[in-house]
Amino acid sequence: MTISSLRLDGRHLAYRQSAGQDHPVILIHGNSSSSRTWQPLLDGPFGERFRCLAFDLPGHGGSAPAPDAESYSLPGYAAVLRRFAEALGAEDALIVGHSLGGHIALEAAPALGRAAGFAVFGTPPMADLAAMPHAFLPNPLVEIGFTPNPTAAEASAYAAGQFAPGSEYPVAPLAADILATDPAARGGLGASLTTGGFADELAVAVALGPALAILHGEHDQLVSGAHLDSLALPELWRGGVQTIVGVGHSPQLERPEALAALLTAFAEDRLRR
Repeated sequence: MTISSLRLDGRHLAYRQSAGQDHPVILIHGNSSSSRTWQPLLDGPFGERFRCLAFDLPGHGGSAPAPDAESYSLPGYAAVLRRFAEALGAEDALIVGHSLGGHIALEAAPALGRAAGFAVFGTPPMADLAAMPHAFLPNPLVEIGFTPNPTAAEASAYAAGQFAPGSEYPVAPLAADILATDPAARGGLGASLTTGGFADELAVAVALGPALAILHGEHDQLVSGAHLDSLALPELWRGGVQTIVGVGHSPQLERPEALAALLTAFAEDRLRR
């Protein structure tokens, strides 16, 4: 694995690249996180096989802040994803998004016509903002994702909420990422959502059909499994939402081998088409 950077629109964008040389896979992290959360996948058999490219969203990790708060929106992030794919010669990549990263993938999907497929997890597709109370559990931690300046205690609580209840996974690195994120990123994202500034994700999911895999952690503390089950998207990969047993919101950290197995199967199915 190597850590690199490039300049997009004159601004620094950091990314990690695995050693694999097979088909490219672009990995998009979640809200107030960084590409570091993909490390287990990049260093494991999945990253040894595929050319994994995990970038830090603007204002996150090692990337420079966005030029303005309005850029911290799903359309703004989707534009960065498209330009990143072009800059790395990975327009045909498999796109994998976690949480906010999954929403970014769905936002960008109509403009990424060469992509091999899209896999999202921790991401409940929504037609509009009215679906949000049903798509997410009534967990106060959800609000921290839109709080510009959370306290250290709130950051630790939000980090712990990424895992299954009772998990012993260390939360300090995630909490550090949360506190290091540009405060305008959380505030800007929240403001953009309230104006309805994002695509109809259900319509995108229907259009993608089997080119979309939706995965879900069995013990996700933030996303409603009932909402996912209610979507009735029979054309999804393998005919429906795929549950990852024994994990919460972040299976790439809790059980990277289980996530890698599903992503490998999805990639092989899509690349055989």
